[in-house]
Amino acid sequence: MLINCVAYRDGERVADVAVDRIREQLEQPGVFVWVALRDPSADELEQMRLEFDLHPLAVEDAGKGHQRPKVEEYGNSLFVVMHLIEREGDGLRVGEVAVFVGPNYVVSVRTHSAQHFLGVRERCEREPELLRQGPGFVLYALLDAVVDRYFPVFDSLETELDDIEGRIFLRGTASINVERLYGLKRKVGVLKHAVAPLLEVVSKLHGGRTPAVCAKTQDYFRDVGDHLGRIDDALDAIRETIGTAIAVNLSMVTIEQSEVTKRLAAYAAIFAVITALAGIWGMNFEFMPELKQRWGYPAALLVMAGCAGLVWRRFKRSGWL
Repeated sequence: MLINCVAYRDGERVADVAVDRIREQLEQPGVFVWVALRDPSADELEQMRLEFDLHPLAVEDAGKGHQRPKVEEYGNSLFVVMHLIEREGDGLRVGEVAVFVGPNYVVSVRTHSAQHFLGVRERCEREPELLRQGPGFVLYALLDAVVDRYFPVFDSLETELDDIEGRIFLRGTASINVERLYGLKRKVGVLKHAVAPLLEVVSKLHGGRTPAVCAKTQDYFRDVGDHLGRIDDALDAIRETIGTAIAVNLSMVTIEQSEVTKRLAAYAAIFAVITALAGIWGMNFEFMPELKQRWGYPAALLVMAGCAGLVWRRFKRSGWL
């Protein structure tokens, strides 16, 4: 669906534009058109392709979705894909925004995401001296908004890791912690797959050979690159911490299993003593000492209990029980 379609001149909003009037605005000197679409149909994308003369391959990628973050040049225009990451229950939901940028237009196509960019448009309109730089600044504003939304997701993952670390040495939680750590590792991987390729994308928009549409906004893209670099480094640190925590938890599982094994072995030894005595007195020989004693049975039980008690005490002092 079409969210909005607005024309700008010299950093100022000119007017909302009907789709069938876009071509007229593009022919005006100093005017660029900014169109925002959400989950568009094939017909809507085809209409945008005809109005802005977009490359068919880029339009096909925008329509299919599920693209890796990337930047592609088609003549004097750019096609940029970014991932939108948001919390959904205990997991992460991945959406996309594809942006077509030309000398006098910006077309953003958002799919599989409930996030919106109304605040980005308002921010740009509050800064006409920057919006005057044209579509390159709009691309920066959209890119900066996407990256800023990574920070709360990263913070939530960091908080989740801190919570798991605080429970590592609680008895009986090792198996649950390992399961949670593997779930957290998958979520970190999702964010990493959004950040790392996007860092490569931004590096192509400043310094060296820069696309003409971004020539005036290189410093802004460099700033976004710094933010992405910090997130990328922090994600690497979290992944290392998760690996260490998993190893510690697996060690805790082994220790807990060893403790159980030691207890079982101790009790087996106690019952082995009783079984040995019972086996000796249970032999069916005719001439055995104490066989005719009136208090033989109670005495035998007392000896068994005493020997079992001695063995139990020994294991208790050694820490096996």
